[in-house]
Amino acid sequence: MRLEISLLGCFCILLIFAQAGAQFSTDTIKTAKGDLRITFLGHSSLLFEYGGKAVYADPAAADYAKLPKADIILITHEHSDHLNPGNIKILSKQGTVVIANSAAQLQGAVVMKNGDTRTEMGFPIEAVPAYNIVRSQYHPKGNGNGYVITFGDKRIYIAADTENIPEMKALKNIEIAFLPMNLPYTMTPENVVDAVKLFKPKILYIYHYRGSDTEKLQTLMKDVPGVELRIRKMY
Repeated sequence: MRLEISLLGCFCILLIFAQAGAQFSTDTIKTAKGDLRITFLGHSSLLFEYGGKAVYADPAAADYAKLPKADIILITHEHSDHLNPGNIKILSKQGTVVIANSAAQLQGAVVMKNGDTRTEMGFPIEAVPAYNIVRSQYHPKGNGNGYVITFGDKRIYIAADTENIPEMKALKNIEIAFLPMNLPYTMTPENVVDAVKLFKPKILYIYHYRGSDTEKLQTLMKDVPGVELRIRKMY
């Protein structure tokens, strides 16, 4: 287990260097109260810009000195490819709110547990389960958070490191979902499709997918009507 965590740390460092100076992919989503801009920063790192606010998810793989300061930072769990305290410091300004699971042990962070809800800067945020069923040694139940955050009239699901867990059935009215796809830590293409069938988002992005068979996922998703699969460069 120590070796696995060490390897994750090395992988995160490599990602940071690889992403320095990268040209990031961005998408714009129309909402009832203006545009939501999504920037794909690498691996599991995302930036959401909406209403003049910048919300980051797991800022661990990019040159953050060149990116907007954060209003809200969401940390799903404590693994080094998701949590980088140095990047949090770079992104923070007066009033930045950091939200994390309890095991992250970040001084000054707002701790949310599975099932908690709160509103920050007008954005409703829900912490939802994220864990492994088959490979529970990587992400045990009750530790990590996925998040559902609402921008205007769009509910966005950031799944974090998880398998296709039964709690996904409880997700309602999800416009956009970010689901992880890589073994042995998260899901296979088949697992992703099974997860999508549980809550039917309108748009599916995969992330955390290094080394995974994206073509296989595209083939499998043809049998899931009403869900648009989008694959963006995350490395």
